[in-house]
Amino acid sequence: MIHFHIEELLKKKKKTKYWLCKNMDITTRNLNRVIRGETSSISFKYLEELCQYLDCTLDELIEIKREA
Repeated sequence: MIHFHIEELLKKKKKTKYWLCKNMDITTRNLNRVIRGETSSISFKYLEELCQYLDCTLDELIEIKREA
């Protein structure tokens, strides 16, 4: 299962999900779906923008957790 560290990175930068949504032109609903792992795909554009706005690398943004 893929886990996104979006909320942790936002907290570190002292920014809100609202701020991120406005900058990325994405709805709060869609961002929350990504955070909760309720989406089956994500575009390279969004991955690039997430890394840009959160000032992180893909390794810091995404973690793959093996299911037991």
